[in-house]
Amino acid sequence: MVHVGTALIDPQKIFMRIGLVKGMRVADFGCGRTGHFVFTAAKTVTDMGVVYAIDVIKEVLENIRSRVRIEGFDNVQVVWSDIEIVGKTPIPEGTLDICFFVNVLSQLKNPSAALTEAGRLLKTGGKIVVVDWLKKIGPLGPAEETMLNPEKIRNLGERCGLIWGESDSTGDYHFYSILNKV
Repeated sequence: MVHVGTALIDPQKIFMRIGLVKGMRVADFGCGRTGHFVFTAAKTVTDMGVVYAIDVIKEVLENIRSRVRIEGFDNVQVVWSDIEIVGKTPIPEGTLDICFFVNVLSQLKNPSAALTEAGRLLKTGGKIVVVDWLKKIGPLGPAEETMLNPEKIRNLGERCGLIWGESDSTGDYHFYSILNKV
């Protein structure tokens, strides 16, 4: 089944580019109500891996938890956390392979803290994948003044001790950038 949201962002294309495979441990920071990346990643990492669905809004997490129960995603763990507080997210430090920020970083008051928190949870060699808006589509997308671009992501990442990987378009409205933990 094709998720209706793949018209704007197709997670599978990004997963192929970053090398997401069976057995990996990943987190979606600010997973959102639909868990667009959570459930696609859960299928990719299989029951040999784990996907953490992280959000600060408890109602959002209830939606994710409900789908986990209904569809039997035993490899998805729902985590409440304020990702802008370093040390707050209750996942063991240095255990994740990949952290995703999908349409989230541009909405945060302190994106540097969120990147630092993700970096804390990553294994050495792990990746942070930021997917964000290139341009608005009608009412969708952040205000122009809060939009990020790959250069801003690179600068934020480097200030947080992360190493620039790459960036590319995912379509007409989004880009992705990769930051690496060394």
